[in-house]
Parts: sequence; structure tokens; C-alpha cells
Amino acid sequence: MLTALAVMSSGLTAGAASAASGTAFAPAISCPSVVDRLGQVPARAQAEVERNLQQLENQIAEANRRLAGSAGQGGPNFVQNAILGPLRDKRTAALQRIQIAFQRAGAQAPASLRTLATCELRNGNPGNGNGGNNGNNGGGEDNGNNGGGEDNGDGGDGENNGNNGNGGGQARGPVPEDFVDIRSVQPNVRTPRTQQDGSNGTFSVDCGRNEKRIFNSDNVIVAPGVSNGAQHTHDYVGNESTNNQSTNESLLAASTTCRNGDKSTHYWPVLRALGQEEFDANRRGGGLDLNVGKILTPVSVQITFKGNPTGKVVAAPQFLRIITGNARVGGAEANAGWTCIGFENRQLTDKYPLCPRGSRLVRVFDFQSCWDGQNVDSANHRTHVTFPQADGSCPQGFQPIPALEHRLVYNVPQGPNFAVDTFPEELHKPVTDHSDFINLMNEQQMGRVVDCINSGRRCR
Repeated sequence: MLTALAVMSSGLTAGAASAASGTAFAPAISCPSVVDRLGQVPARAQAEVERNLQQLENQIAEANRRLAGSAGQGGPNFVQNAILGPLRDKRTAALQRIQIAFQRAGAQAPASLRTLATCELRNGNPGNGNGGNNGNNGGGEDNGNNGGGEDNGDGGDGENNGNNGNGGGQARGPVPEDFVDIRSVQPNVRTPRTQQDGSNGTFSVDCGRNEKRIFNSDNVIVAPGVSNGAQHTHDYVGNESTNNQSTNESLLAASTTCRNGDKSTHYWPVLRALGQEEFDANRRGGGLDLNVGKILTPVSVQITFKGNPTGKVVAAPQFLRIITGNARVGGAEANAGWTCIGFENRQLTDKYPLCPRGSRLVRVFDFQSCWDGQNVDSANHRTHVTFPQADGSCPQGFQPIPALEHRLVYNVPQGPNFAVDTFPEELHKPVTDHSDFINLMNEQQMGRVVDCINSGRRCR
């Protein structure tokens, strides 16, 4: 398998190959070969090494997709800051994991691995949009978009209505078709009836509304050790220390915004009012990753654990990680819930709701509440937990745990003038909304949650 991956990991992209042959081709990203530097891989490390080699290839492919999709976008240094820089960080993390795999197998990885993180743009200029002046170094017209003006990318109708001179990348999306009047949506929320043996109590935790404005564009669950691993900005409540360097130990040692002392981590992409500036207009995760506009602080944040309609819940393990929703358009288990106060019997997944005057926007995140009974995480961060079946019961091999719900309420500008942060290539589509949870409750705290839910009480 390593031999097959050696071909993939040669570092010669389509753009680089065409440049070598003299054929005109679009700009592309070229990275140093990793397989060629590995030497003999210990048998005990081979599976982990192969997994990370595949991740390296996926990272290059994703970066090239972003490069192609952002043609003509951004100001000076856009490609370097928004594509090559984040790619370097991701490759650094993958290379470190390969080194650790060697060490766990009692071997030493080549020291040269640490020099292979940096990639380059071939057949283009990393300083100006995507290809800058199209390879004409002797002058000519510069077709990159270095700030304002018309957005000639593939983000919709061409005109950029979201940047408002924010200096970073040009926002692409949302488009008017991403919005719908909530009053035109038919009721569609169905809740299974609680059966005799079910558990219908609730336990609420007050962790504030992120009044302290704790933000970063990391994702410690999906991309530990990677700065700007999310490429969009997250709101945080609960644990006050969460970032890409967090460990279970550092999280347990940190302070919390939760009034009951729960140190669990709760985070989700910020929601922005378009056409207004924010502190991160020229930072990664913000404007440099095409996320622009004023970050809106929720009017309220409700964190509630609920029961299971068919049975009693069991304690969720400490350090359990759950992601609900999917940050990628077309990704598995899309679970965004957009609605409005007064209309919460109808929810949208792939549209933003336009709420009537007097109402407010609501984001609802229902987390997977069936656990495999063994693992606190899984390779894809999903298979260790799942959603209940239509009747509320857990599939075979899973058991019910307290069902976490995040409910966020916002005052948003009237009309289609708000958007959730996303990966740059996801165009601020509402279907990409998601939320993340790391359980830091100790045994006693979780026991109170379980007892409350199983006894049918309403607790805080």
C-alpha cells in the first residue's frame, strides 16, 4: 500500500506536470514527496502511516479545489494566507502524527520529515489572488481581485455584497436563493411519543452567551494541533481554554463560563451580519478565509440535556466528543436546524429562514444521543455515536445517553443580510451549520444529569 501511495505522494500535481512538459495549465499546488523520505516503515506503524499519507493527499486535493474555486479572489497574499499557509499547518500535524507512529513502534522517523510541510504554487503567483497576472511576469493586465470591485469568482451572481471593504478575501455567498420566508414553510418537526419506560426529564446548564467573546478558528476535535484548522471562527461557551493545543488535562485544569462548574466545551460557527466590519477582517478564519461581517452575540444560549422516549439514559463518559451537523455541503449527517421564534414546529436544513418582524432567528443543534458504550471518539468523529431511530430507540449495539441540545437565539438584520461562517469553498451555505461538544463533566456531575432525566424532573 505504501508503494501505491508513493505514486500519489510524489508531490507532482497536474499543474506542475503540465509546467514540466511545457503545456499551458491552470495554477496548481505542488508539495514535497513524503513517501520517498520514509524509508522502512515498522509493521506496527504501517496502518497509521498509511492513514496519514492518505490525509496528506486529501489535503493537497482540497487545497487545489480551493485554489480553482477562488480564481480571481482576494487581495495581496490571498493564496499564501488562505490556502498555502493553512495547508502547511495541516501537513505539519500529519507529519507529526507519522513521527509519533514511528516512535510508538520503537523506531525513529527520518528527521527530514519536518522539512516537508511547506508547499508551493506552480504556474501562478501566490501573492495575488489565484495566479495573479496569469503568469505574465513582463507586465500586462492583472486579473486578480485585490480588494473591492466586482467578484469574478464562482460564488454566484458575481457581485460581492458581503465584504464592504473588509480588506481580506472577497465574501462569496450567501445568495438570495439561500433564504426563504419561514411563513411559507409547512410544519415538519416530529417528536416521538414518550413511552412508559422512557425518560422525559431535562437538565439545563447556564454557560452564558459568550459575553467574553472567546473566539478562534481552530477545531480541536477534527484538527488537533492545527492552527486555523476550521478556517472559520467559532463561538465558545463553557471551557475557556479550548484551542488546537488543548488536551484532556488542560481542559480539566481550565476555568469555565458554566455556572454549575461544568468544564465541558461547547462551540459552533459564529453568525455574522453582512456589510459590517469585525476585528478578524484581515485574519485567518475571518476575512482571509472569506468570512466577513460583524459577529453577532446570541440573545440567548440554552444548553439542555434530555431523555430518551423509549428507555432510561446511561451516563455519557468523560471526554466524549460529539459533532452534530457537517461543515461540508453534501457531507454525511447534515443536521442544521434553522427556524424562528413562534415557528419552531418548522425547521430548515438547507435554507436560512427570514423571520417576520417581532420574531427572532433560532439555530437548533440536536446531538447524537446513542453511544456505542466503548469509545469517546472515532476516526471520523461520528461512528461512536448515532441518532435514535424514528421511534426514538437506539440502534442495536448502542445505548441512550443524555441528549444534548444547543438552542441559540439571535437578533439579525432584516432581509438576506446574515450568514454563518464556513470553509471558504462552502459559500456560507446554511446546510453546513454544525456544533461541537466535549464532555468534561466528572462522574458526580454526570450522575446528577442522569438522575434528573430518568426521574422525570426539570433541573438546572
